[in-house]
Amino acid sequence: MFPEPSTPGPPTPDTPPDSSRLNHRPGPGQQVAEKHELGRLQYSLDYDFQTGQLLVGVLQAEGLAALDLGGSSDPYVRVYLLPDKRRRHETKVHRQTLNPHFEETFAFKVPYVELGGRVLVMAVYDFDRFSRNDAIGEVRIPMSSVDLGRPVLAWRELQAAPREEQEKLGDICFSLRYVPTAGKLTVIVLEAKNLKKMDVGGLSDPYVKVHLLQGGKKVRKKKTTIKKNTLNPYYNEAFSFEVPCDQVQKVQVELTVLDYDKLGKNEAIGRVAVGAAAGGAGLRHWADMLANPRRPIAQWHSLRPPDRVRPLPVP
Repeated sequence: MFPEPSTPGPPTPDTPPDSSRLNHRPGPGQQVAEKHELGRLQYSLDYDFQTGQLLVGVLQAEGLAALDLGGSSDPYVRVYLLPDKRRRHETKVHRQTLNPHFEETFAFKVPYVELGGRVLVMAVYDFDRFSRNDAIGEVRIPMSSVDLGRPVLAWRELQAAPREEQEKLGDICFSLRYVPTAGKLTVIVLEAKNLKKMDVGGLSDPYVKVHLLQGGKKVRKKKTTIKKNTLNPYYNEAFSFEVPCDQVQKVQVELTVLDYDKLGKNEAIGRVAVGAAAGGAGLRHWADMLANPRRPIAQWHSLRPPDRVRPLPVP
């Protein structure tokens, strides 16, 4: 028997899992190894050959790293099968605990013959409603190393997420032009390159959303056309916004590159923010635009993770 995918809790096997494949949790009197720096995660795996589904149970975590000032965390787990990051599931957020009990099960419909080329990732994050969600650690399991002839139940140590995954999102080039007499701001989205692969086939269908923000709130939105099957799209599309001179230091422009999915949710690849409240390259680009009125100023920007760019109110 197999549990329904929507039913919380781990898959319940008909027969006990092989004890040789379990990493048992130490008892109350046993010493925990020093390498438990980020914590550990208990999970279960099972494959339903009748429905062609991999069932992943996210059971519990213990000894998670404390990322909040109060010495705790608000953990949740993101689950996906590489190379397809867009088909992902997330557990509920558990408030102020380093030892959360998730007891949630997620189903991935994948033909058994394709599982060997997939890598299961269970990434634990600390939720923060006011800024980016910080990664606590993750577990990566090459499915080629898993025997799904019977249910699996195990503990794994969390490892630090690879930095290159967060950094190699791609780059975007766009120009900014401001005409003070007309109160007109023009953003030309030129091109992007080396975008992160989001589809199973190793490509993406990218488009760009351009938001004008005022007081930290999105007040105007534009978007480019969709470019199919490419990681290096060329757009050369212009968008204009009315921004009076007395407001130009109080607005920001946010550009988000997304991967279009006609069947599911469009997944954000990365974002860039420019404006007086932005930092680094975003602030320099904005300052160059204001120092050269009526001239388009083009610049390349590295994309940042979608949850790292937040609108900042400008006084």
